[in-house]
Amino acid sequence: MKKILAMVLAGCMTLALAACSGGSATGQSAAGGSAQSAASASEVQVAKTPAFTTVNAGKLTMSTNAAFPPYEMTKDDGSFEGIDVEIATAIAAELGLELQIDDMDFDAALLAVQQGKSDIVMAGVTVNEERMQVMDFSDSYSTGVQVIIVPEGSDIASVDDLAGHTIGTQRGTTGNIYCTDEFGEENVVAYDNGLTATQALVNGQIDCIVIDSAPAAEFVKANPGLTILDTEYATEDYAIGLAKDNTALKDAVNTALQKLIADGTVQSIVDKYIKAE
Repeated sequence: MKKILAMVLAGCMTLALAACSGGSATGQSAAGGSAQSAASASEVQVAKTPAFTTVNAGKLTMSTNAAFPPYEMTKDDGSFEGIDVEIATAIAAELGLELQIDDMDFDAALLAVQQGKSDIVMAGVTVNEERMQVMDFSDSYSTGVQVIIVPEGSDIASVDDLAGHTIGTQRGTTGNIYCTDEFGEENVVAYDNGLTATQALVNGQIDCIVIDSAPAAEFVKANPGLTILDTEYATEDYAIGLAKDNTALKDAVNTALQKLIADGTVQSIVDKYIKAE
């Protein structure tokens, strides 16, 4: 499942190289000139970075749905962990801010950033045309694959077999949107989170679940008798959602994200939670 986008990484490396090239030129000029020249160069660089504000001063507030392992999860002590949590923490540090996490239903997390109640939303959020109408997105940092969970021995063997079955999804997700569009709202049941959908599947209330492959693997591991079909329902990009037209914060987040991708931090975080097969 794990695929940090090669194209995104290549783009980020290109930007990083371009930045290094510009930085080297400035450094050589400063080294050959006076301390005053170096200070002037620094001031010019700062001037090119627009100031941004956050919902809570000194903090980067992230709305999420912490029931989407391994991207965001709640620990026994009530704190949060996961891929998105660690990437957001690293981004906040790059921006000189403290990360604050607000946990809520997935659709509420999306709405929070649109209403200015959070600075960013990270919850395995997929970029699509509908969401781009109401919020902006950072560069992509990961690829999500939608898969199908079924009970062992199910007559559902591929995507082509979904018609006529009751499909469980997580409310507000692209899996819910895709299945509703393709198979009709009457055949799709939306749950608050993937765990609740999994329990419904175990109890025989639905025939299958369409959800991202990473949490799917966690749910199947915890529930013997379930399996993931060897087929992909959809492949999509994950990115950080921000309020529409908040250009200064978006640019700052992208700059931090590009640095973390280029230096291998993002990949190391993903590798920590998703082991290579």
